[in-house]
Amino acid sequence: MSDIKITIIDRAGHAHAVDAPTDMNMNLMEVIRLHELAPEGTIGICGGMAMCASCQCYIENKEHLMPEKSYEEEDMLDQAFFVEHNSRLSCQIPIEKELDGLEVKIAPFNED
Repeated sequence: MSDIKITIIDRAGHAHAVDAPTDMNMNLMEVIRLHELAPEGTIGICGGMAMCASCQCYIENKEHLMPEKSYEEEDMLDQAFFVEHNSRLSCQIPIEKELDGLEVKIAPFNED
């Protein structure tokens, strides 16, 4: 197994250093769910299809080369709440060894 370390800041502001496997074809949203860092039903509502923005996160460190945003991701972020310049949909970020040391913050959940 080939794991990387990712720091995930939950919605309460607590930082969690977690292991994320690079050999299981997972995305960042799935890692957040795996470690139960957001209440059930508040992240990945669409199942990771870039159709809801419930998995929105902020990329906190800039030294990581992130995959380009797809049209679907850009479109969903255009409709989302709490969007910042560093917003991404965590379901669209595959876990790869280049992300070792990544720090992300989970965006607030819009209850409306």
